[in-house]
Amino acid sequence: MTTDTESAAVRELLGTYETALNTSDAALAVSLYSSGGVFLPVQGPTSTGPQQLLAGYEAIFAAIRLEVAFTIDDITVDGTTAHALTRSAGHATDLASGTRSPEHNRELFVFDRTPGGWRIARYMFNKPPTGGE
Repeated sequence: MTTDTESAAVRELLGTYETALNTSDAALAVSLYSSGGVFLPVQGPTSTGPQQLLAGYEAIFAAIRLEVAFTIDDITVDGTTAHALTRSAGHATDLASGTRSPEHNRELFVFDRTPGGWRIARYMFNKPPTGGE
């Protein structure tokens, strides 16, 4: 059962993750993952654990600058595990060309409750069909 306090803690974590993306802060993004966290990006290799996560986020932030906002559609907490379904929308700038384009994604986050609070255990996103949702 999801309580308001648990849901608020997950929302706060997602807000910090949004900040990490919008400030290209790879270290902050990685700090939000559990020690065995897994990141499954579109068109990128799976990253597992702190070193691979850091390399993955650094590669992304070397290629693009993000300006996105998350909409949280669902948060469910069940004991020491939680998940969230989100959508993000905004823009991405290709740093090589300077081209700025619309950016839209659907995301699935799975969280683990750790002694330090909620952390991302698994994160995957994909592009929605043309037209948004």
